[in-house]
Amino acid sequence: MQRSRYSRRTVLAASAAALSLVATACGSDEPADTGGPVTLTMSAWSMKTTPEFAELAEAFQAQNPDVKIEFKEYDATNYDTQLTADLAAGSAPDLYVLKNLKNFITYQAGEQLLDVSDVAGGLGDGVNGLGNYKVDGVTYAVPYRQDSWYLYYNKDLFTAAGVTPPSEAWTWAEYEKAVADLAAGLKAAGSPAKAAYQHVWQSTVQGLALAQTPGADLKSGDYGYLAPYYERALAQQKAGVQVDFGTATTNTLQYQAQFGTQQAATMLMGSWYVATLVAQQKKGDAQPFQWGFAPAPQRDASGKDEPVTFGDPTGLGINAAIDEGKTAAAKKFLAFVAGEGGAKALASIGITPATLTDPVVQAYFGVDGVPGDELSRFSFATHDTRAENPVSPQTAALQNILQETHSAIMSESTPVGEALAKAGERARSEVLESK
Repeated sequence: MQRSRYSRRTVLAASAAALSLVATACGSDEPADTGGPVTLTMSAWSMKTTPEFAELAEAFQAQNPDVKIEFKEYDATNYDTQLTADLAAGSAPDLYVLKNLKNFITYQAGEQLLDVSDVAGGLGDGVNGLGNYKVDGVTYAVPYRQDSWYLYYNKDLFTAAGVTPPSEAWTWAEYEKAVADLAAGLKAAGSPAKAAYQHVWQSTVQGLALAQTPGADLKSGDYGYLAPYYERALAQQKAGVQVDFGTATTNTLQYQAQFGTQQAATMLMGSWYVATLVAQQKKGDAQPFQWGFAPAPQRDASGKDEPVTFGDPTGLGINAAIDEGKTAAAKKFLAFVAGEGGAKALASIGITPATLTDPVVQAYFGVDGVPGDELSRFSFATHDTRAENPVSPQTAALQNILQETHSAIMSESTPVGEALAKAGERARSEVLESK
């Protein structure tokens, strides 16, 4: 299983790797030698609420004035479908974002990504998630973000309920007790807030189960490892300490509103939410309250020093059909976004980059509104992040089956054991044995 590790030791190693880019053609801070002005087109989505694309382009163009980045915006929900259509029609942009690992192998197998092994070689080993984009020794994209899932918590609601906030070593058992205590304490305090909010995505259960269970394998066709995680979620749902799946689905609840308007004291969510919540509190779209983030709860105390969590990187690749005259500039841009330059640009707006060096960490916690407490800093810098979507030709089809399984279990239409057994049967008959 591919692992992406964030730790204070990694920060130092990444610093050295990032500095080595200066000595390479792709990593130099000098303007790109492109033989004249070059315009590169790049995919994006929801640009009004997703500032990372413009931030990366502006930071790069400040160092490379002869290279202009123009965006082609897609619908966020249907991004892969629309991009695939454009690639087939020959109208896709020069650079395109890989939102997660689920469909990476589809683009790679379709010969729609340029070989960027030279860029990857210049980056070194300090870029988290880089190995996920290598197939048969060839690298086809580079990560510029590496999100990880945290436990967000409302410090004010914990205080109101009289419950001790989380620590870096919370186990699932401690989390369950805290949620029960929160529910009782908030009720006693007259607060309408729930103790937790679990969003409707399959990731909220399956991502952590796959990452934290020894020997768990998406391609095994055996999904029994998911059972304890579903049983916990259902128990909390039945106890009323979190909104039930049916209500969240029917009312199309938004996780940003559930936590941002203090309707939930805790929430498991990806690191991208840090930037969102900071921005919403500044704009008044979220209420003002004290909050922080902690590592996702662990199976046992062994995860204390390096908590295990999950999250796919967000990568950038070059369209294999790009004009050869643009290739050098495109590779220059890839090296920038995956290196320290791009990482500092992303960190300055609260986005978690793939490269974590000391200057990057300082930039991240220098953002007004980002919690600077010791636990939040530990959570950001120290964890073992494992891929939600292990790179495989079967991953997309298996995840589709497991998405249906998630809905069946959380809606309580099918018992956990029965649903997981059916998922295994389908995985073997429809995907694994027919490959």
